[in-house]
Amino acid sequence: MGRYYAHTPNAQEEWHDLASHLEKVAWRAEAFAQPFGGEAYAAWVGLFHDLGKFNPSFQEYLQAQYRKEKYPCVPHAVWGGALIYCLLFKLAKDPESWKDIALPVCGHHSGLTAAGRLAQDLEEFLQKEPGSLPIMKEALASLPKPPPFRAIPFRNSTRRELFIRMLFSALVDADYLDTEAHFAAEAAQARRGWPEIPELWTRFMKEQELFLASRDDTPTNRVRREVYEACLQAAEGPPGIWRLTVPTGGGKTRSGLAFALKHAVRYGKRRVIVAIPYTSIIEQTADAYRKILGNEAVLEHHSQVPVPDDEGQDPSVLRLRLAAENWDAPLIVTTTVQLLESLFANRPSRARKLHNLVQSVILLDEVQALPPEILKPTLDVLRALVEEYGVTLVLSTATQPTFDDTPYLREFYGLEVREIVPQYRKHFQRLKRVAYELREEPLSWERLADEIRELQQVLVILNSRRDVLELLKALGDLPDVFHLSTLLCGAHRRRVLDEVSQRLGKRPVRLVSTQVVEAGVDLDFPVVYRAVGPLDRVIQAAGRCNREGRLAEGRVVVFEPAEGRTPRGPYKAGLEKARLLLKGLPAENLHDPELYRQYFRRLFADVDLDRKKIQEYRGELNYPEVARLYRLIEEETVSVVVPYGEAWQRLEEWLKRPGRVTWQRLQPYLVGLFRFETAKFKKEGLLEPLAEGLYRWTGGYDERLGLVGPVYDPGDLIV
Repeated sequence: MGRYYAHTPNAQEEWHDLASHLEKVAWRAEAFAQPFGGEAYAAWVGLFHDLGKFNPSFQEYLQAQYRKEKYPCVPHAVWGGALIYCLLFKLAKDPESWKDIALPVCGHHSGLTAAGRLAQDLEEFLQKEPGSLPIMKEALASLPKPPPFRAIPFRNSTRRELFIRMLFSALVDADYLDTEAHFAAEAAQARRGWPEIPELWTRFMKEQELFLASRDDTPTNRVRREVYEACLQAAEGPPGIWRLTVPTGGGKTRSGLAFALKHAVRYGKRRVIVAIPYTSIIEQTADAYRKILGNEAVLEHHSQVPVPDDEGQDPSVLRLRLAAENWDAPLIVTTTVQLLESLFANRPSRARKLHNLVQSVILLDEVQALPPEILKPTLDVLRALVEEYGVTLVLSTATQPTFDDTPYLREFYGLEVREIVPQYRKHFQRLKRVAYELREEPLSWERLADEIRELQQVLVILNSRRDVLELLKALGDLPDVFHLSTLLCGAHRRRVLDEVSQRLGKRPVRLVSTQVVEAGVDLDFPVVYRAVGPLDRVIQAAGRCNREGRLAEGRVVVFEPAEGRTPRGPYKAGLEKARLLLKGLPAENLHDPELYRQYFRRLFADVDLDRKKIQEYRGELNYPEVARLYRLIEEETVSVVVPYGEAWQRLEEWLKRPGRVTWQRLQPYLVGLFRFETAKFKKEGLLEPLAEGLYRWTGGYDERLGLVGPVYDPGDLIV
């Protein structure tokens, strides 16, 4: 055969040889799939994925791209799937397993499709394109022969569904990396610079020794040391599912990392992934880990690079694909949304990272905050990761696990869930640092503002961004008032947190916030006001009060905002159950574990843990429908670059060189908006489209309020 190319020339005017690309992708995909036993299948998908590029029409399309001439895009991914269909289904009479490799091949650009019509669609395609099939077969004969195809006996249909996802991930990452090596050799080389897990453990131990030596011998610090030592001891225990139960302020962030790193070294795990609830700020946790382990050791992953779902070979589109994160770092700090939705997504850019979950330690923070109606598929996938993909799962919580007698963890029945800190109950007793007040009469914003004016240091946590803005308005020009919500970009939130931290204990500081402040944020106020919300969130809020135990008792006021808005979705359900339980309750009962047993029983009573029938669609291998239905946040969001700090400079860098590094630098200057909000803002000329799901904000951005514009609070709260 003549010369065929996979991609246009790079900066050195070198074309990307197609046969070489197929062999290298197959080799990489095999290496990625080997840890979960999928290497034979990976060789097939690697060799077949770009066979369609041997089509003369595709080669003409590449030449036109090189000459910057217009030429219609020529689909190529379907050809690999069509050849698999011919070889394994039509000739070898394999009735079903051929789909396990055809689906990743057909979807490696546009996404995993539904298996139901796959055979029919490929048959119809072959009938329309009969002339090109001999060319593809000749091309295949010139390549190394794939290993014999043997069907894998899966335990059930959802285990098969996850295996295909992992295979898809291995293919996509292998394809992107080989393409990156062609177009951006420096970027490809830079990926090899991560420190290894044993090196991180050594760094941690050195820093921890200094940290412990600098701590005063207080009751709170004694509890933290006990938690830390329990984590070290438990880390020697076997891989599986563990639970880390530590009251707020008990050192969970640092001790959880100690368990994960030591366990990873002991059992040869490849990386540690820390997933924090979407209502939290992940920046502070990532910063804490960087201070311990070094800047180069931590990957902080917020939002996804916007990538078009097509087979276009335009260089700018290719660069966007290559920027999609693959989690090849030793320590990843991300959101629960990013982790879990990736496990159910069908888009290549979202799925790329999945194979790097294999043989990892995953710390899932505040697991009880997950929406109940998607619990069954969520826990089923997590169980499969533990049983078949070498994952050690740590369920981390600051709430006493009183939901054990609910159906919450039924998907883990038959598996031992071990306690990392067996004596956690005594720690809750010893870290009682606050007195609760339950207000019976609703508070208006004006009355709440009057109470705040009387306090020098106070944290107020409300249920929505709109409520926060209403209270800030009522406070007027009161000095020393700060605001925290996702109306502020990450860089702005970091600066606010730094300023608030410096003022605490020394100068007046009044912080008005949504729930972003409740988990993973190390603040210590003498007084906290918390609007009635889900009971576990109220406990999280109390963890920001008298955190270091410097006062005899901190003060936590739980109140009902007279004009407050109630978000819909799981948050509303938790809020309403809490409201009923708290009515007429003595405030002291908020320390009683029995209250939380009642709360979780009521919360999960008569709840369908798979209300959307996601497990059924998974069993049918209907990937688009699963991706559509599995949402931790019902409302889809878009990313908006706001005019703060170095935002325009970082945006200019990304527009000139769209890639992984420039996207990471841009992330701190993004604010998330709901898609339904964008229509109104576009009409008002406040949003300039930059890429799919990415906009530039041309409206106001206030030093205190952040993004200035109408703020809506739809079904599921993003704070």
